[in-house]
Amino acid sequence: MEVIRQLKKLSGKILFTNPWWKYKLDAYELPNGEPGEYHYVETPGSVMVIPLHEDGSVTFVRQYRYLNQRVSLELPGGGLIAGTDPADMARDELREEAGLVAGELLRLGEHNPWNGVTSELCQVFLATGLSAVENAPDETEEFEIVRLTPSQYQRAIADGGLWDGMTLAALQLFSIHEGSRG
Repeated sequence: MEVIRQLKKLSGKILFTNPWWKYKLDAYELPNGEPGEYHYVETPGSVMVIPLHEDGSVTFVRQYRYLNQRVSLELPGGGLIAGTDPADMARDELREEAGLVAGELLRLGEHNPWNGVTSELCQVFLATGLSAVENAPDETEEFEIVRLTPSQYQRAIADGGLWDGMTLAALQLFSIHEGSRG
């Protein structure tokens, strides 16, 4: 098996920063000595929550996504603030977006939503023992709360109605977790 060669980082700089992202540019050297540039986004990470009700249904949110100019069906989640505990942020996002509080929160795993563009790692949590509370979305967000059975959200995936990649990855981690339980 051939060894995969690595790029050698020569320098790096931040082009722009905000509370959630750093837009960065690195200069690197290819294994053949040629120079290159790598543009990417660095984040403190993100969280996504699968709110599982006793009847097996899951709460999703519908929200408008500016870049695709359409409504997206997604699990509750959001970006981490540097230094914040991912479980605490997951609880906050669950309350803010879905109007739910979890009796139990279990970390299922993590994934990188686009490893060629961002260093972000999304922590995925399963929330059970749910109680309803008043949700309080951020002023830049508007949600429609939707509760779906597994067959309904699987149909939405097959029909293209559920197209958010982070939600799809989280549902795969959930599927593996559920399969391992017997």
